[in-house]
Amino acid sequence: MLPELDPRRLETFRVVAQVGQVSGAARSLNLSQPAVTAQIRQLEADLGRSLFTRHASGVQLTESGRVLLDYARRVHRLLEEAGERLQAEQEVGGELHLGASTTAAAYILPPLIRTFAADHRPAPLVLEVGNTDEVLGWVKEGRLPLALVEGLTRASGLSLQPYLRDELVAVRAGRAPGGLGSVRTAVDLAGVPLIWRESGSGTRVVVERALRRAGVVRAPRDTDLVVGETEAIKSCVLLGLGIGFLSRWSIQRELVRGDLEVIPLPDLSIPRTFSWAQAGGGLAGPASAFLRHALAHPPAPSRGPGR
Repeated sequence: MLPELDPRRLETFRVVAQVGQVSGAARSLNLSQPAVTAQIRQLEADLGRSLFTRHASGVQLTESGRVLLDYARRVHRLLEEAGERLQAEQEVGGELHLGASTTAAAYILPPLIRTFAADHRPAPLVLEVGNTDEVLGWVKEGRLPLALVEGLTRASGLSLQPYLRDELVAVRAGRAPGGLGSVRTAVDLAGVPLIWRESGSGTRVVVERALRRAGVVRAPRDTDLVVGETEAIKSCVLLGLGIGFLSRWSIQRELVRGDLEVIPLPDLSIPRTFSWAQAGGGLAGPASAFLRHALAHPPAPSRGPGR
């Protein structure tokens, strides 16, 4: 007959193996040393083989002990996952209130919301969208417990947790008219119309900073457009009204179709990070469960043609 393993003895065995001492394991488990020794001896008796060899400084696993430790760790992790899942189920009750800057709201949060809803009980969801400054203001005011924003490494009075890397790229229409098609370097951007995001946008901040690093002195001009939404910028670029700077997350379909073209600018690199923003004091309820889900299941962008 196969031995029936007592889960409590198996956990005691795991801790002894991890600590390497019966006395240290007893302290970790809040048990007496004789009680730990008795559990190990009973487990060895149930299995009919030794699990440890004893020496002056502690214990060492036998070959059988090493085999059993792998299973003990798996059991321990499964029990942890069960507890986390049940805790998450309990926390998801109530309204899930999130915020996001425009790119994150359009291209990153939807797949996260879909997988979250599949893994948890359906919950009412409110998603508020604005530019980065607006969204951070809502979190500071306590209007939102959690938001996903782009382009910042610090925010006064808030905690920012880096989440996903991104790249802003210069794009033009697939058949760009006139001088737009001749842009080859960052310096060439000084002579063509650009399409900017509005003041307060995380994208605008990151682009301006990158242009200064590349030695391009370029602020919005009368011939430029200032547009407050990613899809609207794409429409303007597709019509040949200028060159725009867009997240790779936002242009996958247009690149595949050939409607948009990434301009390879060797002297201009614009990496940025999407970060979770929250106020001090931590999260609770559905916002806490959603953040745990997002960290465990980060979405990945497909990459179309272009650099």
